[in-house]
Amino acid sequence: MINPELNKIYWDTRHKKSQTGWDIGYPNAIHTDYVKANFPKNTKIIEPGAGNAYEVSALWKDGYTNVYALDYSATAKEAFISKNPSFPSKQYLVRDYFDIKGEFDLILEQTFFCALDPSLREAYVNKTHSLLNTGGKVMGVLFNFEKTDGPPFGGSINEYRHLFENKFEILCLEKAKNSIPERQGNELVFELLKKT
Repeated sequence: MINPELNKIYWDTRHKKSQTGWDIGYPNAIHTDYVKANFPKNTKIIEPGAGNAYEVSALWKDGYTNVYALDYSATAKEAFISKNPSFPSKQYLVRDYFDIKGEFDLILEQTFFCALDPSLREAYVNKTHSLLNTGGKVMGVLFNFEKTDGPPFGGSINEYRHLFENKFEILCLEKAKNSIPERQGNELVFELLKKT
């Protein structure tokens, strides 16, 4: 059963009250280093549940002009645009992930998946698959712990493998070696390739 409280109002209120414990305050190098090492500057990228979108900001400043942020919270967008005035406002989408359309080369997963009610995980897989171009990838981190009273919600390698393997080729799904100190031992890094 989907938790009705994890809605647009909930997440915008969290941002308004600065109750953003997931926010590390800077770009996560797991994501930005991966993009810079593997994708050209014209790659179409989206980070869902982006919040303050540090990765989007860092990539934009490094010349990735086709990068998008997505969040439920208009408050998060306002804060981001005020700190990144050169960023095109239209590339920060304030919408529900399941309602957006488009085709992307890469979806960056930071702390969006773990914020979703677990009953939406299969829908997440299907939506993510549909948003990717042929040859598109998903890359990021997932929490490696059992926690059902989130957010954040956790999971295990076996659970994630079972969830993704029908729609994606799993290129990497392993314990993260370079997590931020607060998340050491609790993260998995993963890379998925869209199956056609």
